[in-house]
Amino acid sequence: MLLIKLITLSIVLMFSQGTQESETKPFNIDTVHSTAIFRVHHVGAGMFYGRFNDVTGTIILNDDVPSFDVSIAIDSVDTNNERLDSHLKSPDFFNAVEFPTMSFKSSSAKLVGDGKFEVAGEITMHGVSKPITVNMARTGQVEGRRGEMIGFETEFTLTRSEFGMTYGVESGSLGDNVKVIVALEAIRK
Repeated sequence: MLLIKLITLSIVLMFSQGTQESETKPFNIDTVHSTAIFRVHHVGAGMFYGRFNDVTGTIILNDDVPSFDVSIAIDSVDTNNERLDSHLKSPDFFNAVEFPTMSFKSSSAKLVGDGKFEVAGEITMHGVSKPITVNMARTGQVEGRRGEMIGFETEFTLTRSEFGMTYGVESGSLGDNVKVIVALEAIRK
């Protein structure tokens, strides 16, 4: 009788371990502590930097593997020069009226190192969607006064002309390749 009870208990334990649901943790991106920075070569001389101040969306951890749904408001472009910001919002560049946001939505992520993930997804900018794979690093995860928080950062290069933004490319006044750094901080929902 004891043997039957032990076998039954073993079967129950094996079944319950095999059917455990994965742990899903949703986080809201903190708009104050998240940013997207870009750098482009200007007139063949220096590197010019700008940023987007309005980064929103969600990060979902599923068994500690992240997925991302990020949106950036074009109107939040900031170069510390009002005239240049207006030009970047114009049809010559981002065309903020017709395309008010750019976005990234991940489709997969795999762990490739300690806190480092290869994240694949789709980026949409200037009305054009393209697949992209980036290396995303977890910059930290803490439990504090504001609750559970997590951070991620990535750095990659985009080719402007692939998104229909060719202003200045032929004349050499602006480079075609743009380096992008996206730093995200998010708070558990």
